[in-house]
Amino acid sequence: MLRPWKLQLDIKSQSKKAIYLQIADAIISDIRSGRLKEGTVLPGTRKLAEDLKLNRNTIVEAYNVLLSEEWLVTQDRKGTFVNSKLPILQKGNINSVSKDIGGLPKHTLNISFEGGYPDRDIAPINELARAYRQIFNSQSRWQIMGYESELGSNEFRNEIASMLNFQRGMQVNDKNICITRGSQMALYLVSQCMLKKGDIVAIENPGYPLAWKTFKNAGAKLLSIEVDKQGMNVESLKRNLENGIKVKAVFVTSHHQFPTTVSLSLERRLSLIQLSNQYSFTIIEDDYDHEFHFDYRPLLPLSSYKELKNFVYIGTMSKIISPALRIGYLVSNHLKLISKVGELRKIIDIQGDSIMEQAVLQLIQEGTIRRYLKKAISYYKNKRDFTEYLLNKYLKDKITFDTPNGGLAYWIIPLKNINWKELDIHLQQRGIKIITPDHYGYNTIVNGIRLSYGTISKSQLEEGIKTFSKLI
Repeated sequence: MLRPWKLQLDIKSQSKKAIYLQIADAIISDIRSGRLKEGTVLPGTRKLAEDLKLNRNTIVEAYNVLLSEEWLVTQDRKGTFVNSKLPILQKGNINSVSKDIGGLPKHTLNISFEGGYPDRDIAPINELARAYRQIFNSQSRWQIMGYESELGSNEFRNEIASMLNFQRGMQVNDKNICITRGSQMALYLVSQCMLKKGDIVAIENPGYPLAWKTFKNAGAKLLSIEVDKQGMNVESLKRNLENGIKVKAVFVTSHHQFPTTVSLSLERRLSLIQLSNQYSFTIIEDDYDHEFHFDYRPLLPLSSYKELKNFVYIGTMSKIISPALRIGYLVSNHLKLISKVGELRKIIDIQGDSIMEQAVLQLIQEGTIRRYLKKAISYYKNKRDFTEYLLNKYLKDKITFDTPNGGLAYWIIPLKNINWKELDIHLQQRGIKIITPDHYGYNTIVNGIRLSYGTISKSQLEEGIKTFSKLI
């Protein structure tokens, strides 16, 4: 079969990015530029390895990344092709940096499947405490004891910008970033500064109730969009837009959807970007656990696509280190919005915790965070796989589930109707805590629960799942 192109790739041996990822990103760039069109067949791994004078296993790894991220598809005995389901993005020179916008009694619980928090036992708490003490003992400590910018320290914002650009494909600088006390504060600030009474925000359903409350608090109305195994149903959103509903913003957890854990498919990602540009709504992307992805690499945020004209990106350090560490960040390609956020932030919280920011900065710069994440990803992947084993062992004929490719939870759906309130009472009596499905549905009935495993030991996991099995 004729393959009419040859990949021209300048491999940078000194780059921190692995060679197989350099290859994958070069092919993605060719697809997005139109050089590689939908349905185009790619060279075989052996041929491409010969052309690039690389080990074939490197090419295999690159293709596996592209297959897992849905840029490529395979056909038996025919080859590997560019995915034919990818919509063409709008072209244009977009300046992504400077453009403006305008009951029950309480029980003592010993097993909790709620939350989805990381395990504090493996978090670098001692290292953080050490860095904090070193800052207080340094000769220059007086320089950070005064007021900082309401957006956060410049040095810390620059480090976050560098991380976002290098690891998440974004194109931002410190002026695009506001450091916040966790991601929920970031969401509140954006809602208050961007929304007015009567504005419509499209939300995922099932989804994140605290975000809904935040939007409503700002006066917004909510438009529920259903979620399936490919994430938010973008076609449903499109029909609403075509019917004249004016949407101000779309809130999406595209990487690991909350609560179902599914990833927004590539086809839908690109379609959502098209719709955002066409109908001038802002995509508010909450990437709450970006780092905990178990495939080849985390999926790049929607906000990394230079074609996207209006975005707000929210991330957090709390999932990396500890929920008690309230450091998040808000990023936008509209400086006017960042300025408004800073003005409001200054009223309610004149600045962030500059000393803690410096301590976290030190952990980043000395490599502690990078080493911890390498350890944590392996740890949580092992725990995810163990949870899958337990679900199959005790609940195989009672539930259905898909193994998540990241995050710290499973979404499980019982095969029969369950009285969740009654089940919750029985579980609490046995010292087990869940969040019932009604918590996640927006004016709909949801028959599924989020089973979080991050903070639970393996013995607790088995005890909890075994008990759960006996009660349903």
